[in-house]
Amino acid sequence: MSESRILASVGGINITEAEVNEAILSMGERGRSLMNPQGQKMVLDQLINRKLILAGARKELLEFDPEFKKQLALAKEELLTKFAISRAIENVKVTDEEAKKYYDENTERFNTGASVNASHILVDSEEKAAEIRAEIENGSISFADAARKYSSCPSKDNGGELGTFGRGQMVKEFEDAAFEMNVGEMSAPVKTQFGFHLILLNEKNESTVLAYEEIADQLKEQLLSEKQQKAFTSRINQLKILFPVDIF
Repeated sequence: MSESRILASVGGINITEAEVNEAILSMGERGRSLMNPQGQKMVLDQLINRKLILAGARKELLEFDPEFKKQLALAKEELLTKFAISRAIENVKVTDEEAKKYYDENTERFNTGASVNASHILVDSEEKAAEIRAEIENGSISFADAARKYSSCPSKDNGGELGTFGRGQMVKEFEDAAFEMNVGEMSAPVKTQFGFHLILLNEKNESTVLAYEEIADQLKEQLLSEKQQKAFTSRINQLKILFPVDIF
């Protein structure tokens, strides 16, 4: 089927299959569900409506309306500004060699830091926490079930699981206790501003440096953004020489 096939004509202006498909593709993910006869018909109807509105506007000479001219001038300025910015940074590139060199010279920035995975039970008194701890230790109830039964933290719905976290993500008293524990160990009651916690350490991860391959794409994007910002700033500084800026 030819992309140039004419699907409709509005006041002598043709709408081709290519136009319909381009309109669908411009919708991104949403457009995928429209790439079928029914979807194409719906988009064609929308394009026909737009052509009708456009034909009516031209017949009524709306393009000469002062308000339209004002909006057109503003839109033109905005588009021209965006185009000029894209021109200023279009030649900025980051090579694999540059990214790898940056990684090798700054490996400390890619250190994951130590982390732990823990579960907890939160109650309002040390006595209550001690009672629950004893109940868990004598095998009357599992830590997860005790969390569901006694904990006041929303994590109780997951058996008290808090997931994995690093330094600086929890209150200091809780964090210090968790990082000093051994895997599988349950803490004595730990007091924080929220109450008293029983902590179960599920996993402990040592600090590691992320491999270059893991972060290469992300690093290149970061470096590209930084280089583009420098190119933009350089262009602004050049223009300030040509067009002095006075602030009143």
